[in-house]
Amino acid sequence: MKLNQLRDLLAIVERGSLRAAARHLGQAQPALTRSIRLLELDLGTPLFEREARGMVLTPAGKLFHQRASLVVHELRHAREELEQHTGKMIGTVVMGLSIMPHVGLLPQALPRFREKFPQIKLKIIEGLYPAIEPGLRDGSIDFYLGAAPEESIESGLLSTELTQNTRTVVARKNHPLIHSTSIKDLKDAQWASTSVSFNAENDLIDLFAQHRLPAPQLMFQANSALSLMVALVSTDLIALMPIQWNDFHLTKDALEVIPIKEHLPAPSIVCIQRPGLPLTPAAHFMFDCLKSAL
Repeated sequence: MKLNQLRDLLAIVERGSLRAAARHLGQAQPALTRSIRLLELDLGTPLFEREARGMVLTPAGKLFHQRASLVVHELRHAREELEQHTGKMIGTVVMGLSIMPHVGLLPQALPRFREKFPQIKLKIIEGLYPAIEPGLRDGSIDFYLGAAPEESIESGLLSTELTQNTRTVVARKNHPLIHSTSIKDLKDAQWASTSVSFNAENDLIDLFAQHRLPAPQLMFQANSALSLMVALVSTDLIALMPIQWNDFHLTKDALEVIPIKEHLPAPSIVCIQRPGLPLTPAAHFMFDCLKSAL
């Protein structure tokens, strides 16, 4: 078994086909086919099923892919860590962020990081923890910073609370309900949400139930902050958002806060990563930049 065979395996899984993987790796497709066949021969079991829609992992292939991903990504981290410690400021930092750090922390953290590590490639994955977990476990994501998950973290990962947080109600400028002062004034409004992993509809239902109001109308769900911003700016939808949106400069001219009097709790902000394995210097500095912006 050779490291390049593990790299080839990961490329096929990520790209979905031999042709796309060969193009990504810059090698001939027959050479990639031979590499995988030799790996399967060495392991004594097929790793892929060849289907019309591409290459699909077998059950054995799925098990092996988990281990292979960890090996490949840890070797990448080890190489980049050594290079950065010896002054070669190159490599990649991959992090998962929920909406709060996107609007509340990244605008302050990113310039600091780019000034210190201008040659480091930065990859940001927007999402909540359940979607980020596989990447944390296989080493492809360095850390997650964002809303705490509802469920407890399973073994193998460490969650550290960084700060408590609250929410606010956000709407477009000149919204008909912009002068509302209580959740009761919003009982007939239609709502948008960014989350399908955290049960946003139940969050709103619970909030309204606490004030003896009928269940609100959740009419729009988005998987990204951009989709939510478009919906809020373009319609009379309103949304329950982290309070950091109050100061987000990109939306200040288009969105504003509905100043209701009720306290609106939000999930704590946490960092989740694999314990026992240090971040590379660049990843550690990126985390420090985000944390110092809290």
